[in-house]
Amino acid sequence: MSNPNHKNKAGIISSFAISSVLIALSIFFVANKQYIVDQIAVWQYQPTSEVSDLVDRSGMNEAGKFVYLASRPKLDATQDFNAECDRVEFVTSILGCYSGSRIFVYDVTDSQLDGIREVTATHETLHAIYARMGDSEKQKINRLVEVEYKKLENDKDFAELMAFYSRTEPGQRDNELHSIIGTEVATIAPELETYYAKYFTDRQKVVSLNSKYSEVFKSLKLRADELLGQYNSLNASISSGLDRYNADVAAFNNDAISFKQRAESGGFSSQAQVNSEWYSLSARSSQLAATRAVLENDTKQRDSILAEYNSIASQSKKLYNVIDSSLAPAPSV
Repeated sequence: MSNPNHKNKAGIISSFAISSVLIALSIFFVANKQYIVDQIAVWQYQPTSEVSDLVDRSGMNEAGKFVYLASRPKLDATQDFNAECDRVEFVTSILGCYSGSRIFVYDVTDSQLDGIREVTATHETLHAIYARMGDSEKQKINRLVEVEYKKLENDKDFAELMAFYSRTEPGQRDNELHSIIGTEVATIAPELETYYAKYFTDRQKVVSLNSKYSEVFKSLKLRADELLGQYNSLNASISSGLDRYNADVAAFNNDAISFKQRAESGGFSSQAQVNSEWYSLSARSSQLAATRAVLENDTKQRDSILAEYNSIASQSKKLYNVIDSSLAPAPSV
């Protein structure tokens, strides 16, 4: 005959065990809610090979790739991108965004800008990572990126970039610094480098890609500035030289007319005086011809410089149009 007390005890123990498991699962879920949500998103998301390849070249490790894929990244080169990534102002190119827990990357395929998509994808992944930080970790990272900011704030290009973010994303400076430094700054403090190592096997890969495509714009601008300086200097020299030449030609013509009139009216006291003034005018004529040749040569050189400058300006405009998502074609049916 069974013992009722024994059954009751077994039931209590079983209920307690089930409750303990449920409590443990609840605690685990609460403590790892973001990871669980991310894991489900990764399982459900089917990236294209092109989307996956972006972070493979960036040097991110499995932890970084996991957050990237959990953000369901999308490559887009249509006007849909502008709806996905709100444009606050049109003075700079928008290449990507982290919006609605998703990563959007403008699909730039020009071979001259190889690496730009990878850098953008990694930049936005770091935003996704920042969004997942707890308050204490975020405070620590904010402190570290602010230290790096002090080293960079005197850089003109960097200052302009941060001014843009200050206008368009007020209050997000540390968030942006976290992404910018992670993808663009080669040498940083060891403590911050150790932090980025949680998400990168080799962070220098993405930094190198950023330098590679950025150098295309920088070299074009540097050459354009150099040519513009040469053009302005040569043009000023031609302008002043032309003024002197025209004045000298006018003076020569007046003196030549005077010489002819005096020669015809017997205004010279001797043939020697005639010869002397004629040789002087001849020498001045030769000098004017030489000056004209120099001016013509300088003008050709100036025009050549202008042609190269216009060519570079055209190249720059083409490249800026390539990365200008506001010019993206409308989506097709």
